Amino acid sequence: MIRHVVTFTLADPSPEKRAEQALFVASQLRSLVGVVHEIIALDVVTDVNATPGNAHVALISDYEDQAALDRYQVHPDHVRVSSSIKPFFAARAAIDFEV
Repeated sequence: MIRHVVTFTLADPSPEKRAEQALFVASQLRSLVGVVHEIIALDVVTDVNATPGNAHVALISDYEDQAALDRYQVHPDHVRVSSSIKPFFAARAAIDFEV
């Protein structure tokens, strides 16, 4: 199994606006469950302490293998969601590993 972890740092300086955007990002990413069949599990979390320097949102998702993750990456619904949330981000980092 491959675990895909992505962290997102939101660009807006306002904590209130970032909280609103984090909810939108989470809802968009969660909407992929049941639509993109390669997803075995998916969770979206936010930094509860709003610690300076930390990412604001993280996606944690699992796939059967690398081929399934590759199909997820190019799935039209994933591409659509990615395009809708990308403008909110100042930074993004990802890691994929076997579990």
